[in-house]
Amino acid sequence: MSDLQSLYQSIILDHNRRPKNYGALDGATNRAEGRNPLCGDEVVVELKVEDDTIADVRFTAAGCAVSRAAASIMTQAVKGKSRAEAEQLFERFHDLVTGKLSLSPTEARAMGEMAAFSGVSKFPIRVKCASMPWHTLRKALGEGTDVPSTHE
Repeated sequence: MSDLQSLYQSIILDHNRRPKNYGALDGATNRAEGRNPLCGDEVVVELKVEDDTIADVRFTAAGCAVSRAAASIMTQAVKGKSRAEAEQLFERFHDLVTGKLSLSPTEARAMGEMAAFSGVSKFPIRVKCASMPWHTLRKALGEGTDVPSTHE
């Protein structure tokens, strides 16, 4: 395993063990639930949206390390962002985990901890685990048209 892969694995495991922004959000203005029936992952994303900005975001989840870590890193990435910025982050992350985006070292630094999911595209079953929290965020923001699921 390369040093970079080892670092990425460490980031995912750390976010699974000690997730950021975990728990219910008092006064949430937006909420959505996502579920992956194939593996049992479940996530609830709650937001406080003020003037088109995600002022706060929290999640609760039951599932695998990849799903929980993706939710944790997602909440850090979108807090303080506009709906449009969150959508752009969703698109980049989705392209990353589906293998449509290959990161240069500069791009990886710009993506921050989200880059830890760059190897997920090699494991198709894990793509769904990593992307489900993001699809749930879109649903909470009213941008997704389908109930978050394993089908893309």
